[in-house]
Amino acid sequence: MKLDGCAAIVTGGASGLGEATAIALAGQDAKVAIFDLNAEAGEAVAKAVGGIFCQVNVTEDASVDAGLAKARSAHGQERILVNCAGVGNAIKTASRGRDGEIRHFPTDAFDKIIQINLLGTFRCMAKSAAGMLTLDPLDDNERGVIINTASVAAEDGQMGQTAYAASKGGIVSLTLPAARDLMSEGIRVNCILPGIFSTPLMNAAPGHVIEALSASVPFPKRLGRPAEYASLVLEMCRNSYFNGEDVRLDGAIRMAPR
Repeated sequence: MKLDGCAAIVTGGASGLGEATAIALAGQDAKVAIFDLNAEAGEAVAKAVGGIFCQVNVTEDASVDAGLAKARSAHGQERILVNCAGVGNAIKTASRGRDGEIRHFPTDAFDKIIQINLLGTFRCMAKSAAGMLTLDPLDDNERGVIINTASVAAEDGQMGQTAYAASKGGIVSLTLPAARDLMSEGIRVNCILPGIFSTPLMNAAPGHVIEALSASVPFPKRLGRPAEYASLVLEMCRNSYFNGEDVRLDGAIRMAPR
């Protein structure tokens, strides 16, 4: 797929992997819309890439619909969707507190992660794909491409990551059936499983923690760079034979239990 002139939407595009993706797509002359809850940061990224910001809550149909309408009014129907919006938490399935009290993972906290990460991704994917069906096909009869973001936690989740790992595992599992659902319409679906990346949340950790995490990566011994994630997004967009794939981007790390 040729990216110049294509309309693209990046959820979670106000920071981290999403911001890097928005910058990379704009660098290829795509018309980029940023979906995020953080209006101040989102507006700043949109201005920097010459795009548009849409304040969107991916857990709400009406909010996603409004964001899509705004983006499409400005840029036309998107051919590219990159889902980067997501959150995490760390709570054991069941545990003993210091006071001896036995606790379990609150189901409402578990549900929140699923609602944002898994259902939010699917909501945006399904609605965007429906819009792509209205487009005329390009070369190879291609109408569009959807790239979702999972995590290496989908395959080797650590202690306290049951909700996060389940949500990201769900994103991995939907890749192939979604690609098969959309194959006759020329819409590709792929998924990236990032390892430990240098994002604003990670960079807020103490220096010794970052050093230890960097040392745990087989090679290169550092955190991943958001631009490296964005580079893979561009390849998945450009390469029309890239379809139905879940790709780890992690420096060969396999996460320990804790």
